Amino acid sequence: MSRQQLDARRMLCPMPVIKTQNQVAAMQVGDEVEVICTDPGALNDIPAWARINGHSVIDTVQDEDEIRITVRVGA
Repeated sequence: MSRQQLDARRMLCPMPVIKTQNQVAAMQVGDEVEVICTDPGALNDIPAWARINGHSVIDTVQDEDEIRITVRVGA
């Protein structure tokens, strides 16, 4: 299992989801990617995309400036 980070800061919808999708496509089942973004829409968009595509959101952290969403790659 590997863990990677994806910097999607200062990107607006739909780019954080598209970048996440591209990153996940190059990963193996069970790998994790932490997406760091500033678009508040990503709080809904990335989990919805993950659910539809068989991946799991295992952590979401929001502070004043950033959102960090960790996705585990599914089958």
